[in-house]
Amino acid sequence: MKQNLFLLFVISAFAISVQAQKTTVKGQIKDDTEFTVPGVTIVEKGTSNGTITDMDGNYSLEVEDANEAVLVFSFMGFETQEMAVAGRSSLDIELAPSISALDEVVVVGYGTSTKKEVTGATAKVTGENIQKLNIPRMDQALQGQVSGVAINTNSGSPGGSSSIRIRGLSTFGDNDPLILVDGVVYDSEGLNALNPSDIESINVLKDATAGIYGVRAANGVIIIETKKGSANSKPRVEVSGYYGIQQPAKKLSLLNAQEYATLKNEAFGTSGDDVPFANTDLGEGTNWQDSVFQNAAIQNYNVSISGGSKSTTYSVGGSYFSQDGIVGGDKSNFTRFNGRLNLTTDITERVKLTSILLYTHEDRKTLPENGIGSVLYNTINAFPTDPIRSTNGNYTYLEEVSDIINPIAQMENTHNNAWVDKIVGKEELAIKINDDFTFTNRAAYNYALVDSKTFSPLVWYGPGKAQNSAINEDLDPSLVEIGDSVFIERGASVYESRATYLDLNFESYLNYAHTFNTHHSVKATLGTSVFQRKGSGLNGTAFNIPNNSIEYADISANLAPGGYLNNVGSFQYEERLLSSFLRAEYGYRYKYLISAILRRDGSTKFGPNSKWGMFPTVSSAWVFSEEDFFNVEAISFAKLRASYGISGNDQIQNFAYRAQLNGEGVYVFDDVITSGAAIGRASNPDLKWETTRQLNIGADFSLYKNLSVTLNYFIKNTKDLLFQPDVSGVLGTA
Repeated sequence: MKQNLFLLFVISAFAISVQAQKTTVKGQIKDDTEFTVPGVTIVEKGTSNGTITDMDGNYSLEVEDANEAVLVFSFMGFETQEMAVAGRSSLDIELAPSISALDEVVVVGYGTSTKKEVTGATAKVTGENIQKLNIPRMDQALQGQVSGVAINTNSGSPGGSSSIRIRGLSTFGDNDPLILVDGVVYDSEGLNALNPSDIESINVLKDATAGIYGVRAANGVIIIETKKGSANSKPRVEVSGYYGIQQPAKKLSLLNAQEYATLKNEAFGTSGDDVPFANTDLGEGTNWQDSVFQNAAIQNYNVSISGGSKSTTYSVGGSYFSQDGIVGGDKSNFTRFNGRLNLTTDITERVKLTSILLYTHEDRKTLPENGIGSVLYNTINAFPTDPIRSTNGNYTYLEEVSDIINPIAQMENTHNNAWVDKIVGKEELAIKINDDFTFTNRAAYNYALVDSKTFSPLVWYGPGKAQNSAINEDLDPSLVEIGDSVFIERGASVYESRATYLDLNFESYLNYAHTFNTHHSVKATLGTSVFQRKGSGLNGTAFNIPNNSIEYADISANLAPGGYLNNVGSFQYEERLLSSFLRAEYGYRYKYLISAILRRDGSTKFGPNSKWGMFPTVSSAWVFSEEDFFNVEAISFAKLRASYGISGNDQIQNFAYRAQLNGEGVYVFDDVITSGAAIGRASNPDLKWETTRQLNIGADFSLYKNLSVTLNYFIKNTKDLLFQPDVSGVLGTA
């Protein structure tokens, strides 16, 4: 009996020791792209036992009972997952990205926020949505994507620009919004320099909360972020491209030769005149649209490499884009080369250096467009009864109307070329002073070198044509009298120009963020900014280019006698802006949010009496879906917003407050017209800021977790409009 009891005791003790034995679980954590994820928190459910993954995504955790233990895996930006160990010693996990749209990061002035916390009227377009569009131009990324943003095409030719308007027109002057690319000021006319495939996101600030950016925020702000690398990830290579053929989607329905002849005979016959066509059975005649429009190639190729280590992330990319015009083919071509570097380095645990460099080379050829005298104007007005070429092989003259010329001949005689080299970049040093304060210094630059050349050969489009530069079809040059009975020939000409533009921006700001007692969140930003923009250019026109040939189209090759008729021009300007800004934000339980902004700007465009301006903004939001009384199953998120603020605008000519001798100074002395100087704009040292006051009331809803609805009501008033009234020819500026 004693032996049996002893045996039972030994077995029980062994069982207890086996049950109490701990097990070490090891594994590796990856994301949905098979890259390892460092810093993932792993906790044994129901205990405080836990660990985090190392830089290679590996972890090791000792659990009490491998059969019963459940591990919880969590990391910012990914869905929290629970997994039973079930007696295993190895457990690999793939984390799924968080699908909560409310946690989506929104880039705001000098910082970031989440969609849930934003108190202003903002909108975001992601890089994934942009890539799906396969668009050649950056401005098209916003077309139809963001409410309140209108994109109007200034030109349909390849490389043509567009005008961007946020919430309509608000000034007599420049209505373009402020565009920032990785924090660098960008002109809307230069958006074609960006490669859409390089874009990570586009954030649009539409209401007065954009006032953190000061004087240029009156027309809204567009913040573009380029792609960045990921820490602790292997090099990732992406290659994409496409090649296509463009065709006109629709052509105008115009008269053919027989219809044109019949109608013209009827018109002449009704007025009692002799009919111009003895025989109207002329068939289709010349279809000028078919002759001008053509199939045009478009192609785009991109390559990028991104990745990172523990302390450094990188993203490098390059692209080639080329597009011929459906009118003119390579005569209206646009070609663009892009290079991009985005590098972030943690110099120490608290110091981060961000370097961004964007390079673009553009080559664009254009034809006359938009209005009377353009190629398409001549195309739709050319007569179907006239052939493209006459029997002698020359282009026909279309002599029935003096202001219509042969569009095929016009394209052949047009030589407009422009080249742009653009370098944009910034160096940013962020110092994390402690868990609450971060100090950032930023130096940004935007440099552009713009060259252009236009060759105008001697042409003859027919008798009486205003576009003629020769006096006959033999292309003899006209004679210009430069003195009493002294004449020189005015032959083919070439116009060449070179302009340089440089923006420099130096900014320093301090960000503060702290949460008190888990419920009270406070954020603040205090900073200063110095912005300088300058440009200069030189141009010249030379006549009598040898052999009437583009091969000699250079100013240095001109044969103008004594340099007469040749001319030159130049320009130079510089403007500066000095600013300071403050923003304070408070949130309680992420339900009640309030923000206040104050910006002070000083501009060289105003006189000493009104050089400085103060521009305040206040905004608030209430996330009432977080209230206890809210219990609507169909609505997962609901927020009310309101904002009111004042923004300034200084987009006028430099030194507009000063008097200038820019009046019409043309005088007659001894029957000779002489150009001189005359009083133009009057002095106005009290010229002051144009201000835009904007009230916005909005609401954001998420329905059934996958449908978002945004509503905005706004009132936008602009006061003290800046414009230049005409000077009276009688009273002058008195």
